[in-house]
Amino acid sequence: MPVAGALVLVTAVSVLLRTGALHDGFWIDEGIAVGIASHDLADIPRLLRLDGSPPLYYLLLHGWMALFGDSEAAARALSLVFVAITVPVSWWAGTAVAGRRAGAIAAALAAGCPLLSYYGQEARMYTLVALLSVVAAAAFVLGRRVTLAGALVLLLYTHTWGLFLAAALAVVWIALWRAGRVAGRDGALVAVAVAALYAPWVPSLAFQALHTGAPWSVSPSALLLAAAVLPALFAWRARNEAVRLLALIGAVGFVLAWLGSQLEPAWSGRYLAVLYGPAALALAGATARRAPVVVVAALALLVVPLPAKSNVRAVAVSTGINLRPGDLVISTQPEQVPVLQRYLPGGLTYLTPAGAPPDPAVMDWRDALRRLRAGSPRLTPLHAGQRIVLVTAILEARSPWARAVRRGTREWRAALRADPRLRRLGTTSRPDPRRFRSTVRAALYVVK
Repeated sequence: MPVAGALVLVTAVSVLLRTGALHDGFWIDEGIAVGIASHDLADIPRLLRLDGSPPLYYLLLHGWMALFGDSEAAARALSLVFVAITVPVSWWAGTAVAGRRAGAIAAALAAGCPLLSYYGQEARMYTLVALLSVVAAAAFVLGRRVTLAGALVLLLYTHTWGLFLAAALAVVWIALWRAGRVAGRDGALVAVAVAALYAPWVPSLAFQALHTGAPWSVSPSALLLAAAVLPALFAWRARNEAVRLLALIGAVGFVLAWLGSQLEPAWSGRYLAVLYGPAALALAGATARRAPVVVVAALALLVVPLPAKSNVRAVAVSTGINLRPGDLVISTQPEQVPVLQRYLPGGLTYLTPAGAPPDPAVMDWRDALRRLRAGSPRLTPLHAGQRIVLVTAILEARSPWARAVRRGTREWRAALRADPRLRRLGTTSRPDPRRFRSTVRAALYVVK
């Protein structure tokens, strides 16, 4: 009972301290997620062929919003539920792997982890990814085949980077089998079960790999390898064999993800949530002898300040007051459209350098970089009194996508300023990009 009470208290405190940003405006990815999840349940897998993600989180979010609504706090609360579950699950996993001290540290890490704090207040799948990663990592070292297969299948249907954790587990399993420490039949059964259950999604995955990708990403630097190797070496010194295996799984998964992103840039730090399980459990086991210090340090992370997500809602509210059905919104960053259409009045027409989106609630990533580069400023027929909003993003990234967006921004801005049919009414203030994860400004025009 004392353990259960402590877990309830730690979980409750961690949840309460992770609610400060629940009511903030959505940013790009959240607008896309909520837009997709707002469609009919049967349409979601088809729409995700345009997006690049697996369907599980979106299906869960659809059901969640049907019960609790699609406000910012309601949509994000689902992620907070996964965080709350991760705390006691981490205690169970850490205890089963390396004892009760390790369990306490694992629970404290889940309660204080800034990654879980940030994504626990975001309508995205990363806290579910972290939860399933903990279950899969623990099940692997504990030899629980059914649990392992189930966790891996759910993880793969939640985020494609689950393939890197699955591959890391396979590499370590093969090494153990060749050393005569595990039965090859067990690994084969898990692999067959996971492959069979994941097979229905493979055609969609292949289509996404060919047509969506991550044009906004860049290849990670070699320095990042140290971020995986050094902590893994520290954990490798632990006497507990399970802890050493977890450190090895985390390092192998990181290296595989790094190598994969060298071949096809698709790197994002948040994707490493797939390796949260082996990393957190290895750290908990390696530092079990220093449990009080590590627990206090982990819980202290709850007060680490986190960046704001976006200023889109504020910009949309300030410009939307003057808009009427039939007015035109041009977003030079196409993926901003789903969140813009959420906050702007209904009945507007949307346009991007990549073309007019058939469904403003969904971002079509199919061959998006090619379409963005091929686009040029072309205004549809205009009528007197019609208002035009040019929404431009402030991007500092160096990816091919960011460069194309900046070029499109320059072209559209110049075209609108030079168009004799238009009169400029004003521009919103330029936000500080250091304060937000995603920033935009808007310029308002009217047709003479």
